[in-house]
Amino acid sequence: MTATEVDDRPRFVVHLTLHAENLAGARLLARSLARSLTFLPELVLGETTISVNGAPDVHHQVFCDRLLDGGWRCLLRPDHDGDCSRRFLQPITGRARHDRTTAARNRR
Repeated sequence: MTATEVDDRPRFVVHLTLHAENLAGARLLARSLARSLTFLPELVLGETTISVNGAPDVHHQVFCDRLLDGGWRCLLRPDHDGDCSRRFLQPITGRARHDRTTAARNRR
């Protein structure tokens, strides 16, 4: 089934309580948790939201979720700069990736 097809299955919301210092920290944790579960086809990643305990009717988006070409949704944070993307952006660390293969090649 594609993102543009109508899904007649019942929808459910799973609520997980977590502790965070602020809304930004809660969003980061929710994004990380949701990304770790992307292998589950039942997960609607773009609709992930958080709410403050005691205010369950006020939901804060975790992903931008703008509609892209082909029926896909943007998976960047809601207030991102630049164009929307279907891919998660990796942080720029300033040093080259170093793995076992690279290390083995350099020892030769």
